[in-house]
Amino acid sequence: MPEKRFSEMTEHELRTAISNFNEKAKKAEQMGMSNEFAVYERKMLMAQSYLLDPADYKSGEIYSLKGSTSSFQVDYLNGYFAWGYRDGAKGLEAVPISLLERK
Repeated sequence: MPEKRFSEMTEHELRTAISNFNEKAKKAEQMGMSNEFAVYERKMLMAQSYLLDPADYKSGEIYSLKGSTSSFQVDYLNGYFAWGYRDGAKGLEAVPISLLERK
């Protein structure tokens, strides 16, 4: 049976998935498997985005990026991704909304 998409999961299922990804990330980190750790960390961030309301994030606003000193100016939102510019860079990029924090 194929895995459910995050968009099809209930809040309880999302929280369970986040917990499982967190456990797997910790194990990968302990075993020195940095690539695997990064994959689980990214999956965790994606799942966390589905627990948030995209309407809480506004175009034109500048947010801090969690775990970074970078700022991110939102140009527009597409689902659970914010598209914009990191630290005023010219290249448009997308980040999961779970990475955004109010300044």
